[in-house]
Amino acid sequence: MKIKCVETFSNQYVGFVRITAEDGTQGMGQLSTYHSDIASLVLHRQVAPHVLGVEFDDIDALSEKVIEREHKFPGSYMKRAIGGLDTAIWDLRGKVTGLPVVKLLGGEPGKLRAYASSMKRDITPADEAERFKRLRDRFGFDAFKFRIAAEYGHDVDEWPGRTEEIVPMIRKALGPEVALLVDANSGFSPERAIEVGRMLQDNGIEHFEEPCLYWELEQTKQVAQALDIAVTGGEQDCEIATWRHMIDMRAVDIVQPDILYLGGISRTLRVCAMARAAGLPVTPHSANLGMVTLFTMHLLRAIEGAGKYLEFSIEGPDYYPWQEGLFVTSPYDVQDGMVTVSDAPGWGVEINPEWLARSHYQVSKTE
Repeated sequence: MKIKCVETFSNQYVGFVRITAEDGTQGMGQLSTYHSDIASLVLHRQVAPHVLGVEFDDIDALSEKVIEREHKFPGSYMKRAIGGLDTAIWDLRGKVTGLPVVKLLGGEPGKLRAYASSMKRDITPADEAERFKRLRDRFGFDAFKFRIAAEYGHDVDEWPGRTEEIVPMIRKALGPEVALLVDANSGFSPERAIEVGRMLQDNGIEHFEEPCLYWELEQTKQVAQALDIAVTGGEQDCEIATWRHMIDMRAVDIVQPDILYLGGISRTLRVCAMARAAGLPVTPHSANLGMVTLFTMHLLRAIEGAGKYLEFSIEGPDYYPWQEGLFVTSPYDVQDGMVTVSDAPGWGVEINPEWLARSHYQVSKTE
């Protein structure tokens, strides 16, 4: 089938893509969040001209065609736009076949263990510990991730002593049976990251995310080689060549692609294949409750070498007000620390028509 029409519905924070094939069938995907209005413009101006009227049987080849045609514009925005197209095509495929995307990927619907992922640094360690205990008791989470360092802090903490305070406090509050993960968001030099990493090891932390400037792969590798704790990263990286280098040099112990930063399911599958060949687990980045977490749920139920958890943001409307009202029925019901991938066709979710009506609409179509 050929693509007849590409539509976007966006605001500054989030945007959806609807594609229509020549036979009238449709699929819905999502542009990457944040400045989605810009990604939407990129999609119409630099992606749609290369895909309208074109067969989409091979999604990966179609994405690569766009990237090659737009070779003067590598990087994040191109991949954020292509991710919207890719995920809409997967939804269309599912609806045409009557299958959930997870089955198209070779997996099965079912449950996934989730870790409760905090996005806050302006929260005191005591308040974070209390929040985690409430979430454990209400939703059954048995794994949590919290923030240390200051984002791109160059060894400056969010406030003096916060990292050294929050790590043992969270461990003591939740006990030894709960899995704990931390994210430094490129906050440390290698020397400081190794020092902090040893403190993390002493407190039974199992996952040390993005300890150093993410583009400095040699720094991250230095930390990974010095510590027994799993050093993880990759959420920001959108170029396949970078991923190949990262995995070949074993800069990280766990790879964390973001499906929408990377350019969609098809490109992410390539990273998963490289990780599998290298024996590295895949625990994707999915740090909000737009559709990226849903996409990740389908992926993790399908790939060989999936990590132990799904990242599941615990931030609500006070932190991410744009998340409100996106779906007719939310796909994110947590019970006993687990989420469920349904057997509904495609992504199995309907975007709220009222939200679509309030958004900025653009369309590109064949004559």
